[in-house]
Amino acid sequence: MRLVFAGTPDFAATALRALLNTHHTLAGVYSQPDRPAGRGRKLQPSPVKQVALDHGIPVFQPESLKTPEAQQELASLQPDVMIVAAYGLILPQAILDIPVHGCLNIHASLLPRWRGAAPIQRAIAAGDTETGITIMQMDKGLDTGDMLLKSATTIDASDTGGSLHDRLSMLGGNAIIKALRLLEKGELRGEAQDDALACYAHKLSKEDGHIDWSQSAVTIERIIRAFNPWPGTYTNLEQQRVRILDAVTTEEQSQTPAGTVIRREREGIDIACGAGTLRVTRVQLPGSRAQSVNDLINGGKQLLLPGQELH
Repeated sequence: MRLVFAGTPDFAATALRALLNTHHTLAGVYSQPDRPAGRGRKLQPSPVKQVALDHGIPVFQPESLKTPEAQQELASLQPDVMIVAAYGLILPQAILDIPVHGCLNIHASLLPRWRGAAPIQRAIAAGDTETGITIMQMDKGLDTGDMLLKSATTIDASDTGGSLHDRLSMLGGNAIIKALRLLEKGELRGEAQDDALACYAHKLSKEDGHIDWSQSAVTIERIIRAFNPWPGTYTNLEQQRVRILDAVTTEEQSQTPAGTVIRREREGIDIACGAGTLRVTRVQLPGSRAQSVNDLINGGKQLLLPGQELH
């Protein structure tokens, strides 16, 4: 089949690489316009664009797909299927109608749970024990189309947003290949989503990483893992922002006000939470590299001491 692929970040690039190893023809790749990155703020191609360029596939980077010109351009590629993965642009109905078999989305959750932009992180933060990939027939709604194929994976207690992202990106590549195989056989069937079971994974911002110590230690520990590596989690100590990189819960129940440092030992810094105690084991201070609490103590830093309050 003639495929057009639309995606931007690493998650999508993994699926594109998988498709390159199939018998299908990649007629074109869509990706968001190049963005400035790095200290020099030079324009950088997206991971998806770079994969396409490396394999000689035509790349298209419209600012919008709502214009007649963009729609005519896609139609000229005569796609049988358009595959979409974390593209970042809205596909109007006119675009959805162009491919013979419509547009298939690789979504990183088991729909209808966690529709939206940040399903991987939200699943970990909510304490879900399972997630996966859903191949979905796109419609004009936000992740509301019929479910065509699912592939599940367990969320481990040690999973971070980064580790789960990498696992789901591989699952996504395998799932879309399987879905295309079923489509060619005429065996790909859609199942409507139950909107009553849907929840929304709001887009993440850096401010989402600000730790609220009034929450339980269990909740905060999940958030720290979920937002690793991005947007990261942090707390404020006086006028300084301290990044919290790793932590575990303890069984201690403290009557100390939430956000107060209870003790600082080489094994970690214990901090009172709304319920329970969190032991922080790895931090990053302003202007410093990431380090273990043991290294922090060895460096003589008089920060995160018992009695200090975090906010």
